Formats: sequence, structure tokens, C-alpha cells
Amino acid sequence: MKSVYLLLAVAVLGLGGCVIDARHSGPLEYSSESVEADDSDLVRVDLNMGAGDLRVTEGTQKLMRGDFSYNVPSWKPEVRYRRNGKLGTLTVEQPGHQRGNVGDRKYEWDLQLNNKVPLELDVHFGAGKARLDLGSLQLRGVTIEMGVGQLDLDLRGQLKHSYNVSIHGGIGEATVHLPADAGIFAEAQGGIGSINVRGLHKEGGHWVSEAYERAENKIRVDVQGGIGAIHLIAD
Repeated sequence: MKSVYLLLAVAVLGLGGCVIDARHSGPLEYSSESVEADDSDLVRVDLNMGAGDLRVTEGTQKLMRGDFSYNVPSWKPEVRYRRNGKLGTLTVEQPGHQRGNVGDRKYEWDLQLNNKVPLELDVHFGAGKARLDLGSLQLRGVTIEMGVGQLDLDLRGQLKHSYNVSIHGGIGEATVHLPADAGIFAEAQGGIGSINVRGLHKEGGHWVSEAYERAENKIRVDVQGGIGAIHLIAD
């Protein structure tokens, strides 16, 4: 079974464009980037990491502050912001196609986002761990695509707007924490693995919260997993 998982992991990495960088790692380096907030009505945040550890939370008056650590110099993240009318687009990505995390290579992003700016979050990571504490943000949508790894998504907080959450996973484990007092509609499908739901009740092929029908604002969650466990927890 382990060999099957390994072969599937390699396949997922290949399909996701995650190519192992053959160059040697060096001393651990650190860098920080920040982007000032403006009066955009909506900001799309695109995060593209080949492999590593990703952390996203709120906690800055700027649009974004990012602290990065890496021991392959060419992996220094690229940060770009552009604006078209009242729509802003913030992109943080691992540069080029030299992606991977093997042996002593280290790659970590710690991002803080503004909790007053309406945001659409789009996350792509090929392999690694992602911890996304987003419940305090002004979310308008969340899309996550992961190859091989572990996702911990926390959406607990005061819900002021309805939005959709879409998660597509390859191999690994996805845990989604949802606010128990919010209107929740959740669907989950896994190829090989378990689906565990707590704090929601099942209706047909989906799950809803007790407050779903009467709630003014709602979160609609769609999780598609490949191999691994899916946990949906309303607490």
C-alpha cells in the first residue's frame, strides 16, 4: 500500500507542475514583503506554492505582510500587486518551475492579511502543509487546490457575508473548521479515504447546520478529495 501511495504522490506532483529542484540548498535565508491597502472594492489573493509550509491569518493594517524563509536562494517568493478599476489582484508565488521539497530543503511562508478588505482567496500548493486561519477576514470566496499534503482550514468567526468554499485535494488530509452558529451547506466526496462530519446533520447527499434555513449569510462548502481523510467540523 505504501508503494501505491508513493506512485500516486509522484503522479499528482507531476500533474500539478511540481518539479524537483536538483540544485543544492544553502543557509536559511529570510525576507519580508508588504503591500499597502487601497480603496479597492475587492482584492483577489492568489497564492502559488510548489512545496513547503504555508500559514495565512489576519493581523496587519496593510493589505498583506509576508515573512518568508528558504534555503534555496532562487525560491525567494515573488510578490506582485496590480489594480484594474476597483478590483485588486495580489499574487504571491514561488518563482519559475524549480519546485519541490526534498532532503534538507526548507520553504515557509507566513502571511498576514487585512481583515477589513473584501477578499477572494485562491490557494495552490503542490506538496506540504497549509494552515489557513481565515475566520476573521472579509471573505467573498475561497478556492484551494492541493497535491500532496495536509490542509487545516479554520473559518470560525462572525459571518457577515455569504461565500463559497471549494477544496480539491490529491493525496493527504483536509480538516475544515466551520462556525457552528452559521448557515452551513456542505458537500464532500473522497476517492479513497474517510469522510468525517461533526456538528452538521445529513440531508440526502449533503450536510447542513441547524441554522441553515434561517441564516441570512451562509457558507457553501464543496470538498473533493483523492486519497486521504476529509474532516468537516462545525464547532
